[in-house]
Amino acid sequence: MRKRNLTPFGYKVKKRLVQMNLTQKKLAEKIGTSEVYLSMILYGERSGDKYIPKINEVLDLSEKS
Repeated sequence: MRKRNLTPFGYKVKKRLVQMNLTQKKLAEKIGTSEVYLSMILYGERSGDKYIPKINEVLDLSEKS
């Protein structure tokens, strides 16, 4: 099994979670999805189009950054 790599967006989200002292589980709850699905988005296994705007909003990330 190959090691999964975070997407640039996933990396940004993880970094922001640390800054905000939030867990991936808490973020998943806030955006209304499962922790597993959130992880799939961060690793590029799912597009997450439906959730990315919510993630950006909760973590106060701008679309472009």
